[in-house]
Amino acid sequence: MQADRLPPHDLHAEESVLGSILIDGMTITQIAGYLSADDFYREINSQTFEVCYDLFQRDEAINQVTVTHELDNKELLESVGGASYLSHLVEVTPTSVHIEHYANLVHRTATMRRLIAAAAEIAVIGYNDDPDVNVALSAAEDALFSIRQGSQSRDFVPLADSLTPYLEESSPLDQVDGEQNTSPIVTGYKRLDELLVGGLQRSDMVVLAARPSVGKSMMGLNFTLSAAKAGFKVGIFSLEMGRDQIAMRLLAAQSRVNMQQIRNRIQSPSEEDQVINSIGLLSDLTIYVDDTPFQTVAEMRGKARRLQMTHGLDLLIVDYMQLINGGSTGGREGNRAQEVSEISRQMKGMARDLHIPVVAISQLSRAVEHRTSHRPMLSDLRESGSIEQDADVVMFIHREDKFITEEEWNKANPTQPFPRDRALLIIAKHRNGPTDEVEMRVKDSVGVFEELSFAPQSSQTYAPRSGAVR
Repeated sequence: MQADRLPPHDLHAEESVLGSILIDGMTITQIAGYLSADDFYREINSQTFEVCYDLFQRDEAINQVTVTHELDNKELLESVGGASYLSHLVEVTPTSVHIEHYANLVHRTATMRRLIAAAAEIAVIGYNDDPDVNVALSAAEDALFSIRQGSQSRDFVPLADSLTPYLEESSPLDQVDGEQNTSPIVTGYKRLDELLVGGLQRSDMVVLAARPSVGKSMMGLNFTLSAAKAGFKVGIFSLEMGRDQIAMRLLAAQSRVNMQQIRNRIQSPSEEDQVINSIGLLSDLTIYVDDTPFQTVAEMRGKARRLQMTHGLDLLIVDYMQLINGGSTGGREGNRAQEVSEISRQMKGMARDLHIPVVAISQLSRAVEHRTSHRPMLSDLRESGSIEQDADVVMFIHREDKFITEEEWNKANPTQPFPRDRALLIIAKHRNGPTDEVEMRVKDSVGVFEELSFAPQSSQTYAPRSGAVR
């Protein structure tokens, strides 16, 4: 495959980098943050740069004399061509002022060579003909992703460069120059954000679970809307609803107009204005929806990684876990628990890999319905206990009015009002913080959970309750 062609390289640029360092040893500080010995195509140039870098690390002078001495100590002087080669490097360098330009040429050609090597690695993956195509695709993506990751450099930048986006962008929370944002993702609920120590933490797997029709997808979309309005970039994998249905729900939640009225286009003039204004606002938000119905975690991981690299990604919602394809070709009954365990581990790995919170919406088992108390427990997580183990945070939505009629409630609780449209968001597990619950009011017609007013208690906010699950 083009064996007659040499890999990309620029020997003159390599020599000019080394010559610049020999002319002015301090110039290495301008390139040490992103250029390495591995970037040099010619081995003797790589060895010479490594010696210069070692001297720099030891805070020693860098010039022809010291570099010659160091090469000799390492028994490399003869192999690189002796002191005469170092003199040659100085002679062919026009000026040391342009060392960054020379270094960028060396780094660019090194990246091209790594791309060629990755192509060869991907070809081997293809020829291996792995029966699991998702594993093969993930390995190929990793080969390319490692090149991009390695090509990114970090260095000091003026404070003004970091403040400028506050004036230019719609939100100060946007990522700057591709650098990772470390701030937690706000949920839109003050009490919940307080319990989660600022919001959804990056690299965390957050499980949001409930029985059907209780509102877990609704809550996921509420998180989406709040995070996007705060300037974060949100991705949604919707394995159950189509993207048009997602859009309709977000529109109802933002406009506070009945979902059915929006669908049937029956609105008053004021409601129509609210809907139109909400369409404009939602169109400006960075929310991406993938409604492919049957996907594996490997497929989702690849898509999420591409989205993050091209447009940015701060929060990922997966709706919902039990619809993810485990990739097994065996019988569903015997292998499903094992599949869900693997799915759970892979989703936790995806959160860490992408450095974002992944909110995995999950079904609860029917055991909730058959108990006297319908309050969910960790053991109710459907099909696999590994979800509980892998998750950093587990939250349950509990609505008593979904399990009992008003008549039954009044008989059992004559002094308490029926909890119509009331919900508890229960933090049942919090690996790095407290467990507690947040009282909510539910507006099903517009798809919104509203946090009821609360009085923060500093003595309990950051201390787990007794019996907290870790």
